[in-house]
Amino acid sequence: MTWLEACNDPHLRGLPFKVELNSRGKIEMSPHKNNPALYQGRIIRWLSKLMPDGEAFPECPIETSDNVKVADVVWASPATLTVIQDQAACSVAPEICVEIASTSNTFDELAAKRLLYFASGAGEVWLCDERGRMSFFGREGTLSTSRLCPAFPAQVS
Repeated sequence: MTWLEACNDPHLRGLPFKVELNSRGKIEMSPHKNNPALYQGRIIRWLSKLMPDGEAFPECPIETSDNVKVADVVWASPATLTVIQDQAACSVAPEICVEIASTSNTFDELAAKRLLYFASGAGEVWLCDERGRMSFFGREGTLSTSRLCPAFPAQVS
């Protein structure tokens, strides 16, 4: 299955799950709970406040070498938005990609997604843990704070 086929499939609309495709084109779904959704909203508000020149938004599909992965939150510059805004899935990753940990994620899955986002062009990948604590990553590894948004808080709860 391709991403466009998944987007157009009436059976997949309105599911209470995050839908992604693996490298074999098979659907992977993750159920949502309230806390990750709350953190998603808080992260978007912080990014919108601290980086108003770009756009922060949720559930962003990104083409990767392992098919389409959906970042929980992203921030994209105006230049990147010009490229991706009309695409079914982003051909390049936005500058900041954020994953919010939940009981349906393993550490290995999140680490693999981080590498996929970097390979697709992300400048930074952030992780929000189940208590709202933020971790920031650059291509070279862990960062003490974000370089792209240094004022972003270490805790969003």
